[in-house]
Amino acid sequence: MKIKVAIFEDNKLIREALQTIINATTDLICTGTFTNVNQVEADIEFNRPDVVLMDIEMPGRTGIEATKIIKERFPHIKVLIQTVFNDNEKIFNALCAGASGYILKTDSPEKIIRSLQEVYSGGGPMSAAIAQKVFQFFVRQNVILVEPTTADYDLSDREKEILSFMIEGYNYRGIADKAFISYETVRTHVKHIYKKLHVVCRSEAILKARQQGLI
Repeated sequence: MKIKVAIFEDNKLIREALQTIINATTDLICTGTFTNVNQVEADIEFNRPDVVLMDIEMPGRTGIEATKIIKERFPHIKVLIQTVFNDNEKIFNALCAGASGYILKTDSPEKIIRSLQEVYSGGGPMSAAIAQKVFQFFVRQNVILVEPTTADYDLSDREKEILSFMIEGYNYRGIADKAFISYETVRTHVKHIYKKLHVVCRSEAILKARQQGLI
């Protein structure tokens, strides 16, 4: 079964290029393209995608506003934010709105495809640069996810290794290659890491690991 992807992008050339790339991938299919998110509820209701590739800046409603609407109305749908902006606050706001991952328009077609596949599988693709910016935003706003503690989260050596790769910005496939394990094994380890750290996403895991000095 193919992963259904809807594209929200106001730039015609980029929109058509993304559609071509997605339809040329064996396990993906583009089921709709949209130039704005002003009627995002109706567009999603009609299109029923598995993953939404969302531009962050569009005329009318922004991609961040649209992401929040999608996650409230259709919580099972994954949203992957794509933008030219490398701005700490926009990144943080997009993730808070419910985005599952955040990539840049300068990323390669291969990375875009991997990110769509990873988001669909429950992952949270985020480059090392973006992960660092999320952390910097928390620090600058004096946000403390958890108070420093000496608690032992009982992470195994392998889980600590996986967590360190996450901090470095590797996606699931990259971690699998680095750790010489399968993609599914990585997914299992990440689920265990989230459970042990009492977090629900990659950015929270990274922040908690840094604040607690776990890596």
